[in-house]
Amino acid sequence: QVQLVESGGGLVQAGGSLRLSCAASGRTFSTYAMGWFRQAPGKEREFVAAIIWSSGSTLYVDSVKGRFTISRDNAKNTMYLQMNSLKPEDTAVYYCASGGPELILTRRGDYWGQGTQVTVSS
Repeated sequence: QVQLVESGGGLVQAGGSLRLSCAASGRTFSTYAMGWFRQAPGKEREFVAAIIWSSGSTLYVDSVKGRFTISRDNAKNTMYLQMNSLKPEDTAVYYCASGGPELILTRRGDYWGQGTQVTVSS
């Protein structure tokens, strides 16, 4: 089992920045990749970004490329999402997930955090 705890959400004006954190504990040695997903009210959950834990290779959805940066700190078992130039359409509950190659290939995570709210005002 892997436990994931997100933090760092909040309310920010358009154009502002936030940094989300996802702390992992438990059987983290088996983690292949971690990622961020988001779900806005009335919409389906959407993939945002992912990182392969060993290599640091990253993947982003087109709508956040150039604005969001995913990173990890191996020593702290923590993943981050630096979000710059935020837009109202980025408003959503952001979830972190961890899992195997399926997280990269099919956007399916094995373990999920509880989510953190990000609200961007116009």
